[in-house]
Amino acid sequence: MPVIALTQEMGSLAKDVSLKLAETLGLAVMRHEVIEHVADRMQVSTSLIGRLRSGKAGLVERLTTDRRSVALYTAEELFALADRGNVVLRGWGATCLLRPVPHVVCVRITRSMKKRVEWLMGDLETDDAEFAEAEIRRSDQAHAARMHAQFGVTWGDPVLYDLVLNTDRLSVESCVEQIRLMVNRPEFAETPASRALLANMALEARVRAALKEHEATRDINVTITANHGELLLRGIVLNSDERAQAEAVAAEVSGVSGVHNQLRLMASTRRFASAKQT
Repeated sequence: MPVIALTQEMGSLAKDVSLKLAETLGLAVMRHEVIEHVADRMQVSTSLIGRLRSGKAGLVERLTTDRRSVALYTAEELFALADRGNVVLRGWGATCLLRPVPHVVCVRITRSMKKRVEWLMGDLETDDAEFAEAEIRRSDQAHAARMHAQFGVTWGDPVLYDLVLNTDRLSVESCVEQIRLMVNRPEFAETPASRALLANMALEARVRAALKEHEATRDINVTITANHGELLLRGIVLNSDERAQAEAVAAEVSGVSGVHNQLRLMASTRRFASAKQT
């Protein structure tokens, strides 16, 4: 079940490649699923999520929107889509999130600034090249800042991808053919181990999102490790109630068969409890 993650660069023709790729290989294309999922979970408008991602959000919107929630709910949806397989995922950090999974092919579609400016001028029906270039650079800066903040990587670094394709020199059809060949290589064959890894990562993402959504656990930040339905929770929480709540919320997540709670209490809380007892 192929899973292909593509970058999303304004004017790179990545959208055209993803649509042709899906048509050729019989795959689903992620369209509005992620933005709708994130907006619904956060109870905000899809336009707000779009403005945040494109770098067009105002100061108040940037200050009042929980960026961690956006990242958690985005990861939850991307892993869910990838876990179902037979899909092309474009943008949303999919290449970074899914890179550890051996059978996921991560591809960057890129193009020269000159060609990207020409594309945007045509798309907007304008002859203002300066405006078009400014829009593209703003979009690039927003992407770079988000990738660095969320994953600690330099956006565009070629080592993040299995394949980099330049649509200055390659047609959409040629890009699709190169990706198709890569998908069929033995290095990207789905195995029981790679399938289990993806399922584990998807479950971890669901648990993180559930903890964030629950009022009693939304501010905790703990390590979650999944292994065939069994969860291991590690880290430090404020008190025993928070520890119990984290376990209870995690246990209710679909796909969880057991929870091993190794969460520790803050040392100051334990000392305070001991002092009260004496």
